[in-house]
Amino acid sequence: MEGGPCYQLYTKSFYEHVVKPKLTDRGIFVTQALNSLAAAGPAGVLTHREVFSSIYNTLRHVFKYVKAYTAHVPSFADTWGWVMASDHPFNLSAQQIDERIKERLDTELLYLSGESLISSTTLNKSVYKSLQNETHVYTEDDARFIHGHGRAHLLT
Repeated sequence: MEGGPCYQLYTKSFYEHVVKPKLTDRGIFVTQALNSLAAAGPAGVLTHREVFSSIYNTLRHVFKYVKAYTAHVPSFADTWGWVMASDHPFNLSAQQIDERIKERLDTELLYLSGESLISSTTLNKSVYKSLQNETHVYTEDDARFIHGHGRAHLLT
């Protein structure tokens, strides 16, 4: 919602002054919500410029290493994106990710594996190029919002 409080969680100043100081030396930050949604926004071919590319670019202005990844979310009928950021390089192999999952969980994950996580960081050409060419930095004075599409009408 435009003017709502959560948009400030995606600003350059929030990342610089709140998130970054809280991370350990090898800490990784991952976006998980935007305007009450479950990701850094839609990341499909036609929708990734709404907020996803701007959040990615904003994090590039704060952290040394930034990686975008995507997954299709059927309930949103689109590909959605997340962005992880750190001042330490991301250099885990699929096998190392699988080992860490096994060490930390008592059950098997149904979706995520080392290979699936790494493959989700391979973006299609149009989204990849947009992320590389994005210039907008998300600030309190220049935020982007995803606006709803109204309400559905049932036909009787």
